[in-house]
Amino acid sequence: MNIWGKLLLGSLLAASTQASLALEMQSPDVSNQVRMKKQQEYKGFGCDGGNISPTLRWKDIPSGTKSFALTIHDPDAPRSGGWWHWVVFNIPRDTRILPANAGDPASGLMPKQAVQSKTDFGVGGYGGPCPPKGHGIHHYNITLHALDVEKLPLKADTPAAEVKRHIDQHRLADSTITGLYSRK
Repeated sequence: MNIWGKLLLGSLLAASTQASLALEMQSPDVSNQVRMKKQQEYKGFGCDGGNISPTLRWKDIPSGTKSFALTIHDPDAPRSGGWWHWVVFNIPRDTRILPANAGDPASGLMPKQAVQSKTDFGVGGYGGPCPPKGHGIHHYNITLHALDVEKLPLKADTPAAEVKRHIDQHRLADSTITGLYSRK
């Protein structure tokens, strides 16, 4: 094979490898389409869980990523638009893990630049599953978003739906784990 053939082959292999990389999020605490643990359940509104946010890790970061955002949304909530359980933005690009309980603003486990925005519980930080009793299985979409901006120009009291609109405008890729939860 001549030099041009080797260069072409090398370019094709590099492109193939880059195309196969996709943002991937994993968690030792939550598995896709599996019931979430009691420790993640909200504490309040009639729920008595630990309200501990799950450990989340990610890899295969898309080129051009400048920051991350994280959302947890329950589309099955009995209200229009579902229920926002966790909204975080301005997570620095070099972050690859959020440890368990990073969603508690008092824990100090969230990267300093990150903003835990207001959820539908009315405050910032993680609010675990707390579906109405007897309402069946709810789906909790835990989504990591790779963004093309270093910072979203929003404040901590920005409503979750507005944060999501900004995320959608700057998303390069995302990865979702869907946890399940119900109460009898």
